[in-house]
Amino acid sequence: MPSQNSAYVSDTAPGRGALRAARSWLHSDAPSRSLNGHWRFRLSPTVPAAADFAAEDFDDSDWDSIPVPSHWVLQGDGAYGRPIYTNVQYPFPIDPPHVPDENPTGDYRRHFDMPADWSGSERVVLRFDGVESLFRLWVNGEEIGSASGSRLAHEFDVTPSVRPGDNVIAVRVHQWSAASYLEDQDQWWLPGIFRDVTLIARPAGGLEDVWLRAGYEKGHGRVETEITADAAAFPVTLRLPELGIEQVWATPDDVAAFDVDAVEPWSAEQPRLYDVTVSSAAESIDLRVGFRTVEIRGDQFLVNGRRVVFHGMNRHETHPERGRVFDEEHAREDLARMKRFNVNAIRTSHYPPHPRLLDLADELGFWVVLECDLETHGFDKVEWTGNPSDDPAWREAYLDRIQRTVERDKNHPSVVIWSLGNEAGTGGNLAAMAAWVHARDAERPVHYEGDHTGEYTDVYSRMYSSVLETEQIGTDGSRAPLMNCTPAQGARQRTKPFLLCEYAHAMGNGPGALDQYEALVHEHPRLHGGFVWEWRDHGILTTTPDGTPYYAYGGDFGEVVHDGNFVMDGMLLSDDVPTPSLHEYKAVVQPVRFAFDGDASEVAITNLRHSADTSDLRFCWRVEHDGTPVDSGDMEVPVVAAGESARVPLPRIPVAHDAETWLTVDAVLAADTAWASAGHVIATAQLDRSARRPAPGVRSRTDWRHSDGTLALGIAEFVDGSLVRLAGRAVAGPRLELFRAPTDNDEAASDQVEESDAAVAGVSQAALWRRDGLDRLTTRRVSVERTADALRTVSKVSAANSGSSVTVETVWSIEGDELELRVEIEPSRGWQTVWPRIGIRFDLPDGTAPVDRAEWFGLGPLESYPDSLRAARTGRFSSTLRDLSVDYARPQETGHRSQVRELALSSAHTEVLRIATVPDTRGRRPGFTLGRHTPQQIARAQHPFELPDSTTSHLIVDAAQHGLGSRACGPDVWPEFALRPESRTIRLRITAGR
Repeated sequence: MPSQNSAYVSDTAPGRGALRAARSWLHSDAPSRSLNGHWRFRLSPTVPAAADFAAEDFDDSDWDSIPVPSHWVLQGDGAYGRPIYTNVQYPFPIDPPHVPDENPTGDYRRHFDMPADWSGSERVVLRFDGVESLFRLWVNGEEIGSASGSRLAHEFDVTPSVRPGDNVIAVRVHQWSAASYLEDQDQWWLPGIFRDVTLIARPAGGLEDVWLRAGYEKGHGRVETEITADAAAFPVTLRLPELGIEQVWATPDDVAAFDVDAVEPWSAEQPRLYDVTVSSAAESIDLRVGFRTVEIRGDQFLVNGRRVVFHGMNRHETHPERGRVFDEEHAREDLARMKRFNVNAIRTSHYPPHPRLLDLADELGFWVVLECDLETHGFDKVEWTGNPSDDPAWREAYLDRIQRTVERDKNHPSVVIWSLGNEAGTGGNLAAMAAWVHARDAERPVHYEGDHTGEYTDVYSRMYSSVLETEQIGTDGSRAPLMNCTPAQGARQRTKPFLLCEYAHAMGNGPGALDQYEALVHEHPRLHGGFVWEWRDHGILTTTPDGTPYYAYGGDFGEVVHDGNFVMDGMLLSDDVPTPSLHEYKAVVQPVRFAFDGDASEVAITNLRHSADTSDLRFCWRVEHDGTPVDSGDMEVPVVAAGESARVPLPRIPVAHDAETWLTVDAVLAADTAWASAGHVIATAQLDRSARRPAPGVRSRTDWRHSDGTLALGIAEFVDGSLVRLAGRAVAGPRLELFRAPTDNDEAASDQVEESDAAVAGVSQAALWRRDGLDRLTTRRVSVERTADALRTVSKVSAANSGSSVTVETVWSIEGDELELRVEIEPSRGWQTVWPRIGIRFDLPDGTAPVDRAEWFGLGPLESYPDSLRAARTGRFSSTLRDLSVDYARPQETGHRSQVRELALSSAHTEVLRIATVPDTRGRRPGFTLGRHTPQQIARAQHPFELPDSTTSHLIVDAAQHGLGSRACGPDVWPEFALRPESRTIRLRITAGR
């Protein structure tokens, strides 16, 4: 027979005892006291047999102290256990609703003082805003009740148990419970009391709940009011001072909707809020109301009558030191950063955030898809057998979770869609949740991606559908089958607005092809954009035994099962540094589009915003010759309404005949905002006005003769045909480099390769590269020849146990006062997969000082790849060697700059080499990567601290690189950007530093 304790944690009921009904999280003047702070704490490896710790006179003097809110596994440097990361897996046996006896249980105690004047309160309420996972509550030795739903708010009526003066609160928190089966949400498992604890005095005649639904239509507003209060609370007064409104309702029956003339609407672009107070004689509640109307009309999702396009992020609450503990200052900056990168929407994956976050979303302006605290993804392991989503025994828990989600946050104008949860299969309990929401809130639609056939949801949603599939979803009349749908079900889904609730998996270096998804949104109105997975990495700051700090991921804490670095999949690194992919995203979704006419006399400016015109923007231009500014100014642009365009004359562009001429146009903020300063760039575009110049031809030589390969050519010195010095500095190379340290997308063995003709389902590209030996190439010198001013070598490059090879012809020659290097690369037949790169590598030993800085004219300033170029612009840039790369949590390919024209390398502030590239016969220019480790060294490291000490800088000049794709969780590299084995030419002109 199971013990009483094991039966308790296996209870599927959402709560017991004096647990109160869900209500809004309101700003009230009712007396309250925060119980945040240091509590006494004891951790047990299993559920203790007794609850004697709850007694008032229990001696906890030998217990530890722990902050509340916090996660106990992030306190005490491992003294209380360690975090566990899983994506899909459950870290306990799949035996619902049971959990193991090895169930870490934290007991908390603290004293609190209740003011004497609270004795007259009608109720005293104890509120917990977040506890993982199941907790029991005692006050002054009396058991009050229990609750589960880790990211949900729970209030307990403790009136009979509290007294003026000193009181004792005791809480027992179980890491695992039946509720854990509903919370498998691709994140760290982090137990503890991690959100606020508050003691509240509810006054007699107070307002239990208020819901103001403020609609908008053609300049007018309508407020539908719901007040939950006893009759004794009336009269109740609503005041909206800015609009001169005062509504007094004498009785509950008098409460009614009222109309408002001449209001400004709320939107994510113009988040206009009005301060409202709702008061009784005993209590006053402050709200910030935004007038907006949400509706679905046909296959269009509309706010205030206009179609919404979600340029969104999936946002977990995560911090490298605090975990999910909320910090308002950090959250505000996080949301401001989203705004600066043109993000306009948030999906609260996969639970309600701290309630203050939604206040910030209202204020700063975001469309929010608010998601319930629900995911049962681990049941995929057992083919969804026993999944709670279709088991009546779990229905009460499912309904409780959606009710607490909706009731807490129903007043927020930013919340425009309710989501039932994520990756929990499908079934009757989810349908019941949807039915409850539809009955409770008729305005906001219901979302749930797992309802593939659209039985109970209002929008069609998918995650990681390919570009072609997404296009077919948006195409009128298409009969292409939809996933898990019959033709009739597919036809029904095509009558709804479509959302990509997850796409563009931002893991490591990537994703690629963001612009392809964005283009579809503007071609097919049914497609309403989507939400990138995800906003930030979830690394936990920790140290190696020698004290080296790093950001840990799954497996770094000795977990029995884990999902590795899959938790490092954000556009923001764990330390708040934006990745190049976030800059790419900003450029792809920029809300102003520029289109230049053929003769560069005009530019068409299109405002892609939802509702805001361009009166908040200033338009600037500048002209550069080979990256050097020569002219600039402001453009006279009329105010362009949302969805409209205007044609504007361009300035006269001075074109140079001996330099590239580039015009850059920026749309910038004209004034400071709450999230960015004046001058912040919102959108940008470039126009190439360069006079075309032919590339110098290759000089023909016929007087080649055999040579031992030991000679000097200008600044280059060779021994046995191999370069040994350049400009007096030791240099080795060039050696053929076909390998790159695999990105997370390269390492993914996904089956989603339907749009790729260069991938194998279930086998990663990285595995194919290793199979073919691209990481372990060997060279056989075939010939060495020279003339009076040139050296030619021919080599055959291949790998052990491979019959495929590459022939590399290298020609060094003196061309005027420059040294030219021309490398011809020709693969044999028989290569069966894409290549990661086609490049040549130079090794630059440190000597007296390392090569530590690069200046270049080409694309920049950040790294760029064939399917991730929109954020790159042509210009002149400089960077330290350290800043050329990105500190991805798992070391991988990083730092490639595309289409370089000129490159200067420096050492200790002294320029040592200058390299100019010559385009090939198709006009293509190479890119470069400069770093302290070879691709092979990087590929062997799982964390940055595992990279070896280096005494050499490595320069790789790439004729081409393979694309990035999104295969870590999504489509592979698009065929256009897949690098197939092919012949390429690299031509460089090299001089000593100036």
